[in-house]
Order: sequence, then structure tokens, then C-alpha cells
Amino acid sequence: MKIKRQKQAKKTISFYKFNFSFREPFQILIDGTFCQAALKNKIQIKEQMPKYLMGEVQLCTTNCALKELETLGKELYGAKIILQRFQVRRCPHFKSPVPASECLLSMLEETNPHHYFVATQDHTVTAGLKKIPGVPLLYIILNTIVLDKPCKTSLDHVQAVQLGELVSPAQQQSIRSLKEEQGIAQKDGERRGKKRKRKQSNPNPLSCLKKKKKGVPTPSLKKTEQGQKRKRSRHKKQKDDMSAPVVTNT
Repeated sequence: MKIKRQKQAKKTISFYKFNFSFREPFQILIDGTFCQAALKNKIQIKEQMPKYLMGEVQLCTTNCALKELETLGKELYGAKIILQRFQVRRCPHFKSPVPASECLLSMLEETNPHHYFVATQDHTVTAGLKKIPGVPLLYIILNTIVLDKPCKTSLDHVQAVQLGELVSPAQQQSIRSLKEEQGIAQKDGERRGKKRKRKQSNPNPLSCLKKKKKGVPTPSLKKTEQGQKRKRSRHKKQKDDMSAPVVTNT
């Protein structure tokens, strides 16, 4: 049962991600009724919510929800302590608080631009959420957190967007007729002109140059100088040998 519930939650989250651009961390608006139900069923919201939604979450509430728990007395003292641990988002009723149900619905506006999840057990809030497209609803039932399926308003909104992106056959016909009137579209009898052949580009003149023949390598200056010195030394030795007197032993 747990695996089936997680699969359904994954499917619902992907629906909101794809159609309403929901991204992590998921922002979850929580009221006092949800905290009271979690306390009664021994549910750790901070630990179980990220596991169930399979992603990072930001738990938040409003000042009106906190004020409402304060006025209700000691019976909801535990829910008040839990709700105080979450982030408090600024609402337009800071100076004059209103009931939590009215405050949460005002935070969503008409199209839920801030991509809030709403966690509540209040039936008036759930009834109002079903009139706004793109609002995921969380509630507690049988000691577990449950993500509700997309409401009919959200499904109708997605279908209307998809139909708006497509072009009907009647619209296609009107587009063709407008093109023919403006002379943009080609008639059936017309033929397209022949494609022009690309001119062959001239070869690179550098590639046409003949390779220079390798000349005879010239001897280096150092080698020639050394050879001349050797020849001179040989001539000197020969002259010295010729000029030296021959000594004979008598």
C-alpha cells in the first residue's frame, strides 16, 4: 500500500512539474488544522514530508494562522508550538489578521504564482483550492500524509493550454488562403527553378608552384678552414724535410 501511494504521489508531482513549473525546494503552506492532525497521529512533519514528496521542502505558514491558534486557547497549544517552527510568509493582513482559511486562499491569488503546496484539514480551504488551477493539496488520513490528485480545474486548464498550442485544420486552411492572396504560396502548376551549380573555385596558386630542387649542400666554413690548415701544415713538413742536411756516419 505504501509503494502504491508513493507511485501515485510521484505521478502527481510530475504533473505539476511539467504543466505548472513546480521546482524544488517545494514550498508548503501549512495551517493549524494540519499540525493538530499531525500531533494527534504522531507524524513528524519535517522528517516525513521530504520523504513523501521525494525532494527538498520549505515548510511555511502565515501570521494569520498563528494568530488564529493563539485565540483558540490551550487545546491547540501543541499545534501552535509546531507551527511556530516553520517560516512565516508575509501576508497582506499583517495589521488586521483574518481567519487562516481566508489568508491561505489570498496567498494563492488566482493562479498560484509562487507554486505553493497547501497542507490543511479545513474543508473550506479545500473547497476554495479546487477553484484555483495548479494548487497541490496535502492532508492526513489514516496516520499518513496524502497528496491529492489534480482537481478538475487544473485538468481543464492544462487541456485548454494544450488545445491553444495546436492549430486546427480550419485555421490551417485560412492561413493557406491568406498566403495565396499575398502571393507567398506557390501554385500547383508552378515549377521551381533549376538549382544553380556552384562554380568550381580556382586551385590555390601556392599548391601549383613546383617544388624547388634541392641543391648540392655547400660545405660549412669551419670545415673548409680546417682542411686548408691541414694542407698548409703538410706542405711545411715536406719543406722542412727537404731543407734539413743529411748526416752520414764515417
